[in-house]
Amino acid sequence: MKSPYDEMFDRSGAPRPHYGTFHCWLSEQSQAILELKRAEADLIFRRVGITFAVYGDDLGAERTIPFDQVPRIFTAQEWAALEAGLRQRVTALNHFIHDVYHDEAIIKAGIIPGEQIYNNAQYRPEMRNVEVPKDIYAQIAGIDIVRAGEGEFYVLEDNLRVPSGVSYMVEDRKMMMRLFPDLFQRYRVAPVEHYPDLLLECLKTLKPEGIKKPNVVLLTPGMFNSAYFEHTYLAQQMGVELVEGKDLFVKDEQVFMRTTQGPERVDVIYRRIDDDFLDPLAFRSDSALGVAGLLNAYRAGNITLANAIGTGIADDKSIYPYVPEMIEFYLGEKPILNNVPTYQCRKPDDLAYTLAHLQDLVVKETHGAGGYGMLVGPASTKEEIERFRTYLIQNPNKYIAQPTLSLSTCPTFVESGLAPRHIDLRPFVLSGKTIKMVPGGLTRVALKEGSLVVNSSQGGGTKDTWVLED
Repeated sequence: MKSPYDEMFDRSGAPRPHYGTFHCWLSEQSQAILELKRAEADLIFRRVGITFAVYGDDLGAERTIPFDQVPRIFTAQEWAALEAGLRQRVTALNHFIHDVYHDEAIIKAGIIPGEQIYNNAQYRPEMRNVEVPKDIYAQIAGIDIVRAGEGEFYVLEDNLRVPSGVSYMVEDRKMMMRLFPDLFQRYRVAPVEHYPDLLLECLKTLKPEGIKKPNVVLLTPGMFNSAYFEHTYLAQQMGVELVEGKDLFVKDEQVFMRTTQGPERVDVIYRRIDDDFLDPLAFRSDSALGVAGLLNAYRAGNITLANAIGTGIADDKSIYPYVPEMIEFYLGEKPILNNVPTYQCRKPDDLAYTLAHLQDLVVKETHGAGGYGMLVGPASTKEEIERFRTYLIQNPNKYIAQPTLSLSTCPTFVESGLAPRHIDLRPFVLSGKTIKMVPGGLTRVALKEGSLVVNSSQGGGTKDTWVLED
């Protein structure tokens, strides 16, 4: 197997041109200074409250996400190609969601089997023929991208329900500028700090008909959610109210917020709660997180939800293999960004191949998230592989399989010093009146040697992502 693509160094070990200045700067820094800066970063993150819950941690404690001081750097040309691919992909996904709840043209054309849609847990029949502002369902999309070689970018998955991580993207940049201001005099790095302003602008453009000054709120499940820091952070940065379900009520198919001055109408909800918990009258009746009657208000067109109910149908891993065909079907274009080749275990031939090559493949649950419920074949023991084989045979519909990609690496500070660690990238795409994104995204890094699991909830870290300006 060829060694992974290194973001900073070429095959001969020389720094790539866009990393040259950083490499020189790094060689000028003493180990002691860098250690001090690392401790300072941890202290500031802790003080600000930038934490994340690590699932399965016996202590159940919130931790700061490990932050690495070596940035991941893109040239302007690389970013331009990525951005074009992301715009194309998110546009097609929004067309698809609108289509499955309206005309079903893609099903009628025989491109996606109807049962793949209707039997999917993420499909919401309640959204049939519901009109949403500007036909945009996924206002905020987080698209996970990996690099396997020069100009070789693959989309790993589409996150269209409640994508998280943007607060870390913004705070990582602030941290780098605070710790190493001299670096930003040597490089022209495109800014990302204005993301909350772009997000608010995007949410306001999707207000219900007839509303001049929309009242926007952020709906959180509450402080026990692993991404609660992000919810409070974004609400504060946008200057909007952070609310829980109990703070809202529905009257005459309109949504109101309880305030000390009396009820206040709400027009746009940026929700960080899954569909199932949004409205106990429509979905899970035992949900204490949502707002009774919210679906009726939504269907009446009196409230905008970002993202829309039912977007999960497009980020389900069983739908992912069809995205390149969606792009051709709706846009008449060839996909700019590649999918990872995917075996759908519900298909007998794909299942047979997967079972025969489990040791070489990554197998994922179609509804899974956070890096859970998956098997990384090359990194698993024989016992783990055999255990997983049983699950697969029992429930093939629940799984997809993919070849183990050689994710690119980036030098990262570990206990032994600087060493390559695997990374991915989650850029955030905002769809409102137009599609906007900040140049960059959240680079996640697998801190364990050889590990491909970058999720923060499983102990991964983050890096600042730089896009250089021409």
